Amino acid sequence: MNYRNLGKSGLKVSELSFGSWVTYGNQVDIELAKTLMSAAWERGVNFFDNAEAYAHGESERVMGKALKELGWAREQYVVSTKIFWGGNTPNEKGLSFKHIVEGVNRSLRNFQLDYVDLVFAHRPDYETPVSETVRAFNHVIQQGKAFYWGTSEWPADRILEAAKFAEENYLIGPTMEQPEYNLLHRTRFEEEYAVLYKKLGLGTTTWSPLKSGMLSGKYRGGVFPEGTRANLPGYEWLKKMFSDPARMQAVENLAIIADDLGVSLAQMSLAWLLKNPNVSTVITGASRLGQLEENFKALDVVDMLTDDVLDRIDDALADYPDDTAVN
Repeated sequence: MNYRNLGKSGLKVSELSFGSWVTYGNQVDIELAKTLMSAAWERGVNFFDNAEAYAHGESERVMGKALKELGWAREQYVVSTKIFWGGNTPNEKGLSFKHIVEGVNRSLRNFQLDYVDLVFAHRPDYETPVSETVRAFNHVIQQGKAFYWGTSEWPADRILEAAKFAEENYLIGPTMEQPEYNLLHRTRFEEEYAVLYKKLGLGTTTWSPLKSGMLSGKYRGGVFPEGTRANLPGYEWLKKMFSDPARMQAVENLAIIADDLGVSLAQMSLAWLLKNPNVSTVITGASRLGQLEENFKALDVVDMLTDDVLDRIDDALADYPDDTAVN
Protein backbone atom coordinates (compact mmCIF):
# COMPACT_ATOMS: atom_id res chain seq x y z
CA MET A 1 0.00 0.00 0.00
CA ASN A 2 1.20 3.48 -0.87
CA TYR A 3 0.13 6.63 0.95
CA ARG A 4 -0.64 9.92 -0.76
CA ASN A 5 -0.98 13.41 0.60
CA LEU A 6 -4.55 14.64 0.64
CA GLY A 7 -4.00 17.41 -1.87
CA LYS A 8 -1.57 20.02 -0.60
CA SER A 9 -2.26 19.11 3.04
CA GLY A 10 0.19 17.15 5.15
CA LEU A 11 -2.35 14.39 5.83
CA LYS A 12 -1.48 11.03 4.27
CA VAL A 13 -4.19 8.59 3.25
CA SER A 14 -3.89 5.09 1.85
CA GLU A 15 -4.31 5.05 -1.92
CA LEU A 16 -7.12 2.51 -1.47
CA SER A 17 -9.54 3.30 1.34
CA PHE A 18 -12.72 1.69 2.64
CA GLY A 19 -16.24 3.12 2.70
CA SER A 20 -19.64 2.09 3.97
CA TRP A 21 -22.14 3.48 1.45
CA VAL A 22 -25.03 1.01 0.88
CA THR A 23 -23.41 -1.83 2.82
CA TYR A 24 -23.24 -0.88 6.52
CA GLY A 25 -26.64 -1.08 8.13
CA ASN A 26 -28.07 -2.67 4.97
CA GLN A 27 -25.88 -5.67 4.09
CA VAL A 28 -23.25 -5.66 6.85
CA ASP A 29 -23.68 -6.19 10.59
CA ILE A 30 -21.15 -5.39 13.30
CA GLU A 31 -19.26 -8.70 13.15
CA LEU A 32 -18.89 -8.61 9.37
CA ALA A 33 -17.95 -4.93 9.57
CA LYS A 34 -15.11 -5.82 11.93
CA THR A 35 -13.96 -8.61 9.62
CA LEU A 36 -13.94 -6.38 6.55
CA MET A 37 -12.33 -3.41 8.29
CA SER A 38 -9.66 -5.66 9.80
CA ALA A 39 -8.88 -7.15 6.39
CA ALA A 40 -8.58 -3.66 4.90
CA TRP A 41 -6.44 -2.53 7.83
CA GLU A 42 -4.09 -5.51 7.45
CA ARG A 43 -3.60 -4.50 3.81
CA GLY A 44 -2.57 -0.99 4.79
CA VAL A 45 -5.85 0.96 4.67
CA ASN A 46 -5.86 3.90 7.08
CA PHE A 47 -8.90 5.85 5.81
CA PHE A 48 -12.53 4.86 6.48
CA ASP A 49 -15.33 6.90 4.91
CA ASN A 50 -18.91 7.40 6.10
CA ALA A 51 -21.79 9.91 6.12
CA GLU A 52 -24.67 10.96 8.34
CA ALA A 53 -27.13 9.94 5.61
CA TYR A 54 -25.93 6.36 5.20
CA ALA A 55 -28.63 4.07 6.59
CA HIS A 56 -29.98 7.07 8.54
CA GLY A 57 -26.98 7.11 10.89
CA GLU A 58 -26.81 3.35 11.41
CA SER A 59 -23.74 3.15 9.17
CA GLU A 60 -21.86 5.50 11.48
CA ARG A 61 -23.01 3.56 14.52
CA VAL A 62 -21.86 0.22 13.07
CA MET A 63 -18.48 1.61 12.01
CA GLY A 64 -18.02 3.40 15.33
CA LYS A 65 -18.76 0.26 17.31
CA ALA A 66 -16.38 -1.71 15.09
CA LEU A 67 -13.60 0.83 15.62
CA LYS A 68 -14.15 0.71 19.37
CA GLU A 69 -14.08 -3.08 19.53
CA LEU A 70 -11.08 -3.35 17.20
CA GLY A 71 -9.17 -1.05 19.54
CA TRP A 72 -6.87 0.61 17.03
CA ALA A 73 -4.94 3.65 18.21
CA ARG A 74 -6.90 6.76 17.20
CA GLU A 75 -3.76 8.37 15.81
CA GLN A 76 -3.35 5.59 13.26
CA TYR A 77 -6.55 5.88 11.26
CA VAL A 78 -8.48 8.58 9.43
CA VAL A 79 -12.28 8.66 9.52
CA SER A 80 -14.71 10.94 7.72
CA THR A 81 -18.35 11.87 7.68
CA LYS A 82 -20.45 13.94 5.33
CA ILE A 83 -23.13 16.44 6.30
CA PHE A 84 -26.26 17.34 4.33
CA TRP A 85 -29.08 14.82 4.87
CA GLY A 86 -29.44 14.39 8.62
CA GLY A 87 -33.18 14.01 9.15
CA ASN A 88 -36.67 14.93 8.01
CA THR A 89 -37.24 18.24 9.80
CA PRO A 90 -36.35 21.50 8.03
CA ASN A 91 -33.14 22.25 9.95
CA GLU A 92 -31.76 18.71 9.76
CA LYS A 93 -30.92 19.16 6.09
CA GLY A 94 -28.58 21.33 4.07
CA LEU A 95 -25.51 23.34 4.99
CA SER A 96 -26.77 25.95 7.43
CA PHE A 97 -24.54 26.84 10.38
CA LYS A 98 -27.05 25.10 12.65
CA HIS A 99 -27.18 21.83 10.76
CA ILE A 100 -23.44 21.59 10.15
CA VAL A 101 -22.65 22.02 13.85
CA GLU A 102 -25.48 19.81 15.08
CA GLY A 103 -24.94 17.25 12.33
CA VAL A 104 -21.27 16.86 13.24
CA ASN A 105 -22.21 16.53 16.92
CA ARG A 106 -24.70 13.77 16.10
CA SER A 107 -22.16 11.97 13.90
CA LEU A 108 -19.63 12.03 16.73
CA ARG A 109 -22.22 10.48 19.06
CA ASN A 110 -22.91 7.81 16.47
CA PHE A 111 -19.22 7.05 16.04
CA GLN A 112 -18.48 7.34 19.78
CA LEU A 113 -15.51 9.51 18.78
CA ASP A 114 -14.27 12.88 20.01
CA TYR A 115 -13.52 14.06 16.45
CA VAL A 116 -13.52 13.05 12.82
CA ASP A 117 -10.48 13.78 10.70
CA LEU A 118 -12.45 14.86 7.63
CA VAL A 119 -15.90 16.38 7.26
CA PHE A 120 -17.51 16.97 3.87
CA ALA A 121 -20.39 19.11 2.64
CA HIS A 122 -22.21 16.19 1.04
CA ARG A 123 -23.82 18.27 -1.72
CA PRO A 124 -24.05 21.99 -2.56
CA ASP A 125 -26.82 23.89 -0.77
CA TYR A 126 -28.12 26.70 -2.96
CA GLU A 127 -30.44 27.96 -0.23
CA THR A 128 -27.53 28.76 2.13
CA PRO A 129 -24.81 31.34 1.41
CA VAL A 130 -21.41 29.80 0.80
CA SER A 131 -20.02 32.22 3.39
CA GLU A 132 -22.25 30.71 6.10
CA THR A 133 -21.14 27.18 5.19
CA VAL A 134 -17.46 28.13 5.25
CA ARG A 135 -17.81 29.81 8.65
CA ALA A 136 -19.68 26.79 10.05
CA PHE A 137 -17.00 24.30 9.03
CA ASN A 138 -14.33 26.59 10.45
CA HIS A 139 -16.25 26.68 13.73
CA VAL A 140 -16.29 22.88 13.81
CA ILE A 141 -12.55 22.78 13.17
CA GLN A 142 -11.85 25.42 15.81
CA GLN A 143 -13.76 23.31 18.31
CA GLY A 144 -11.47 20.37 17.54
CA LYS A 145 -14.31 18.24 16.19
CA ALA A 146 -12.73 17.89 12.72
CA PHE A 147 -9.33 18.66 11.24
CA TYR A 148 -10.12 19.29 7.57
CA TRP A 149 -13.27 20.08 5.62
CA GLY A 150 -14.18 19.62 2.01
CA THR A 151 -16.98 19.17 -0.48
CA SER A 152 -18.69 16.33 -2.32
CA GLU A 153 -20.12 16.68 -5.81
CA TRP A 154 -19.86 20.46 -5.80
CA PRO A 155 -19.40 22.31 -9.10
CA ALA A 156 -15.96 23.80 -9.54
CA ASP A 157 -17.16 27.39 -9.51
CA ARG A 158 -18.80 26.97 -6.10
CA ILE A 159 -15.65 25.37 -4.66
CA LEU A 160 -13.65 28.31 -5.98
CA GLU A 161 -16.17 30.69 -4.40
CA ALA A 162 -15.74 28.97 -1.02
CA ALA A 163 -11.96 29.04 -1.33
CA LYS A 164 -11.97 32.73 -2.24
CA PHE A 165 -14.20 33.69 0.68
CA ALA A 166 -12.03 31.69 3.07
CA GLU A 167 -8.83 33.31 1.82
CA GLU A 168 -10.26 36.83 1.99
CA ASN A 169 -11.47 36.27 5.56
CA TYR A 170 -8.46 34.37 6.90
CA LEU A 171 -10.45 31.17 7.23
CA ILE A 172 -9.73 27.57 6.27
CA GLY A 173 -10.96 26.72 2.79
CA PRO A 174 -11.94 23.32 1.40
CA THR A 175 -9.05 20.85 1.41
CA MET A 176 -10.64 18.08 -0.62
CA GLU A 177 -13.51 17.12 -2.91
CA GLN A 178 -15.25 13.73 -2.99
CA PRO A 179 -16.49 13.17 -6.54
CA GLU A 180 -17.70 10.11 -8.38
CA TYR A 181 -14.90 8.99 -10.66
CA ASN A 182 -14.60 5.80 -12.68
CA LEU A 183 -14.06 4.63 -16.24
CA LEU A 184 -17.69 5.43 -17.08
CA HIS A 185 -17.84 8.80 -15.31
CA ARG A 186 -14.85 11.01 -16.12
CA THR A 187 -15.72 14.45 -17.47
CA ARG A 188 -16.18 16.44 -14.27
CA PHE A 189 -13.08 15.00 -12.59
CA GLU A 190 -10.78 15.35 -15.58
CA GLU A 191 -12.06 18.55 -17.18
CA GLU A 192 -14.18 20.71 -14.86
CA TYR A 193 -12.00 20.10 -11.81
CA ALA A 194 -8.67 20.62 -13.60
CA VAL A 195 -8.56 24.23 -12.40
CA LEU A 196 -9.00 23.07 -8.79
CA TYR A 197 -5.94 20.84 -8.84
CA LYS A 198 -3.84 23.61 -10.35
CA LYS A 199 -5.16 26.61 -8.41
CA LEU A 200 -6.08 25.11 -5.02
CA GLY A 201 -4.06 21.90 -4.85
CA LEU A 202 -7.33 20.19 -3.96
CA GLY A 203 -7.21 16.57 -2.82
CA THR A 204 -9.77 13.99 -3.93
CA THR A 205 -11.38 11.01 -2.19
CA THR A 206 -13.10 9.39 -5.15
CA TRP A 207 -16.20 7.22 -4.79
CA SER A 208 -18.00 4.57 -6.86
CA PRO A 209 -14.79 3.30 -8.53
CA LEU A 210 -16.66 0.30 -9.95
CA LYS A 211 -19.80 2.25 -10.93
CA SER A 212 -21.88 0.62 -8.18
CA GLY A 213 -20.65 -2.81 -9.29
CA MET A 214 -21.08 -2.44 -13.03
CA LEU A 215 -17.30 -2.39 -13.55
CA SER A 216 -16.96 -5.54 -11.48
CA GLY A 217 -18.43 -7.40 -14.44
CA LYS A 218 -21.07 -9.17 -12.34
CA TYR A 219 -23.95 -7.50 -14.18
CA ARG A 220 -22.71 -8.32 -17.69
CA GLY A 221 -25.48 -9.45 -20.01
CA GLY A 222 -28.13 -7.71 -17.94
CA VAL A 223 -28.06 -10.37 -15.21
CA PHE A 224 -28.66 -9.22 -11.62
CA PRO A 225 -27.54 -11.93 -9.15
CA GLU A 226 -29.36 -12.30 -5.85
CA GLY A 227 -27.65 -10.56 -2.94
CA THR A 228 -26.18 -7.76 -5.04
CA ARG A 229 -27.03 -4.14 -4.37
CA ALA A 230 -29.06 -3.89 -7.59
CA ASN A 231 -31.65 -6.04 -5.80
CA LEU A 232 -31.75 -3.99 -2.61
CA PRO A 233 -35.01 -2.12 -1.86
CA GLY A 234 -34.62 1.49 -2.95
CA TYR A 235 -31.89 0.72 -5.47
CA GLU A 236 -34.09 -0.23 -8.39
CA TRP A 237 -32.60 2.70 -10.31
CA LEU A 238 -29.39 0.68 -10.60
CA LYS A 239 -31.07 -1.89 -12.83
CA LYS A 240 -32.16 0.85 -15.22
CA MET A 241 -28.66 2.33 -15.26
CA PHE A 242 -27.01 -1.04 -15.82
CA SER A 243 -29.39 -1.91 -18.66
CA ASP A 244 -28.34 1.05 -20.78
CA PRO A 245 -26.98 -0.41 -24.06
CA ALA A 246 -24.11 2.09 -24.33
CA ARG A 247 -22.91 1.27 -20.83
CA MET A 248 -23.22 -2.46 -21.43
CA GLN A 249 -21.13 -2.25 -24.60
CA ALA A 250 -18.50 -0.11 -22.89
CA VAL A 251 -18.17 -2.73 -20.15
CA GLU A 252 -17.77 -5.49 -22.76
CA ASN A 253 -15.04 -3.49 -24.51
CA LEU A 254 -13.17 -2.98 -21.25
CA ALA A 255 -13.55 -6.63 -20.24
CA ILE A 256 -11.64 -7.70 -23.35
CA ILE A 257 -8.63 -5.62 -22.26
CA ALA A 258 -8.78 -6.99 -18.71
CA ASP A 259 -8.91 -10.52 -20.09
CA ASP A 260 -5.84 -9.84 -22.24
CA LEU A 261 -3.99 -8.65 -19.12
CA GLY A 262 -5.08 -11.72 -17.18
CA VAL A 263 -6.79 -9.68 -14.47
CA SER A 264 -10.39 -9.03 -13.49
CA LEU A 265 -12.30 -6.04 -14.85
CA ALA A 266 -12.63 -4.74 -11.28
CA GLN A 267 -8.89 -4.91 -10.68
CA MET A 268 -8.12 -3.12 -13.93
CA SER A 269 -10.74 -0.44 -13.20
CA LEU A 270 -9.29 0.27 -9.74
CA ALA A 271 -5.71 0.26 -11.02
CA TRP A 272 -6.69 2.73 -13.76
CA LEU A 273 -7.87 5.19 -11.08
CA LEU A 274 -4.59 4.86 -9.19
CA LYS A 275 -2.67 5.93 -12.29
CA ASN A 276 -4.17 9.41 -11.98
CA PRO A 277 -1.97 11.72 -9.85
CA ASN A 278 -4.98 13.88 -8.96
CA VAL A 279 -6.56 10.93 -7.10
CA SER A 280 -5.61 11.07 -3.42
CA THR A 281 -7.48 7.89 -2.49
CA VAL A 282 -9.97 5.52 -4.07
CA ILE A 283 -12.84 4.60 -1.75
CA THR A 284 -13.64 0.92 -2.14
CA GLY A 285 -16.52 -1.00 -0.62
CA ALA A 286 -17.32 -4.64 0.01
CA SER A 287 -20.00 -6.78 1.58
CA ARG A 288 -17.92 -9.98 1.46
CA LEU A 289 -14.33 -10.75 2.45
CA GLY A 290 -13.58 -12.41 -0.88
CA GLN A 291 -14.75 -9.31 -2.71
CA LEU A 292 -12.38 -7.14 -0.69
CA GLU A 293 -9.44 -9.50 -1.22
CA GLU A 294 -9.97 -9.59 -4.98
CA ASN A 295 -10.30 -5.82 -5.27
CA PHE A 296 -7.10 -5.17 -3.34
CA LYS A 297 -5.14 -7.20 -5.89
CA ALA A 298 -5.54 -4.08 -8.04
CA LEU A 299 -2.42 -2.75 -6.32
CA ASP A 300 -0.42 -5.33 -8.30
CA VAL A 301 -2.05 -4.31 -11.58
CA VAL A 302 -1.08 -0.62 -11.60
CA ASP A 303 2.31 -1.19 -13.23
CA MET A 304 0.69 -3.34 -15.91
CA LEU A 305 -1.20 -0.31 -17.21
CA THR A 306 1.42 0.99 -19.60
CA ASP A 307 0.79 3.92 -21.92
CA ASP A 308 -0.22 1.46 -24.65
CA VAL A 309 -2.79 -0.19 -22.37
CA LEU A 310 -4.15 3.20 -21.26
CA ASP A 311 -4.56 4.12 -24.92
CA ARG A 312 -6.47 0.88 -25.51
CA ILE A 313 -8.77 1.74 -22.61
CA ASP A 314 -9.47 5.18 -24.05
CA ASP A 315 -10.16 3.63 -27.46
CA ALA A 316 -12.56 1.13 -25.87
CA LEU A 317 -14.61 4.05 -24.55
CA ALA A 318 -14.42 6.20 -27.68
CA ASP A 319 -18.07 5.64 -28.63
CA TYR A 320 -19.37 5.85 -25.06
CA PRO A 321 -21.00 9.13 -23.96
CA ASP A 322 -19.60 9.76 -20.49
CA ASP A 323 -22.14 9.35 -17.68
CA THR A 324 -22.04 13.09 -17.12
CA ALA A 325 -23.93 13.30 -20.40
CA VAL A 326 -25.93 10.06 -20.08
CA ASN A 327 -27.49 10.87 -16.69
